[in-house]
Amino acid sequence: MSRRNKQQHGQSLWTDSWKQLRKNRAAIAGLIILTVLILASAAAPWLTPYTYEQQNLELGSSPPSAEHWLGTDTVGRDLFTRLLYGGRTSFLVGICATLVSLLIGVPYGAVSGYLGGRTDAFMMRLIDILYTMPFTILVIILMVVFGRNIFLLFGAIGAIQWLVMARIIRGQVLALRKQAFIEAAEALGASRRRIILRHIIPNVLGIIIVYTTLTIPHVMLMETFLSFLGLGIQPPMSSWGLLIRDGASVMETYPWLLISPAVIFSLTLFSMNFLGDGLRDALDPRFAKGK
Repeated sequence: MSRRNKQQHGQSLWTDSWKQLRKNRAAIAGLIILTVLILASAAAPWLTPYTYEQQNLELGSSPPSAEHWLGTDTVGRDLFTRLLYGGRTSFLVGICATLVSLLIGVPYGAVSGYLGGRTDAFMMRLIDILYTMPFTILVIILMVVFGRNIFLLFGAIGAIQWLVMARIIRGQVLALRKQAFIEAAEALGASRRRIILRHIIPNVLGIIIVYTTLTIPHVMLMETFLSFLGLGIQPPMSSWGLLIRDGASVMETYPWLLISPAVIFSLTLFSMNFLGDGLRDALDPRFAKGK
């Protein structure tokens, strides 16, 4: 098969997956909602005349109005503005922490699954040991030693999520390493590094994409949990988790402070899960065989 025909074949696989994804209305709706939320968060300075830390104590805890569409918080900060800037932080935490988990977990799982034997057993036992470490205590220790900052939060969450990614990739590689194309590459003298990078990882790209869309909302939930404990994003910065925590503390008196961030956050999680399910169905090779 010529190089041009291979490229056309590869393109057709992705084209077929896109066509299948478009048939899933829930996944497309999730994609549209996520796109709107991400663009709105990125364009926050142009969508609101306020800044996320701007206070007006005279308007503290004001209900929604023409001037402040979603009302103000207890110190008079515009809630719509803080939602937009909070979206920036929440998406950034989700994406960056997920990238950390990918950069560590994918090569780790690929190497473990391909080498097998004692190497695989040792690498998996190391993951089992790391799994026993309490995540909350680990984050508390990191925050105390290195201080609270958003970049440490990325690393702390990503350092936990890569364990799951490594196990998933290892399972996929165990099923691939005895395939004919891997044995052919070994017979031709390809190095282990080349086989892992050029043959194994590209063939698990579908599961990586799917798991990425499912990891981001999980990471955002973890950031929300840490914010409830006071270990997440710190004021005057804003995140959806921090806004939910602040709203929950005054929900009986000022319910709008909880409703808005909770609805947006829930909508984001549902959208990402619908998109992840749609990608899983579209990229599932068993579906293609059924066709």
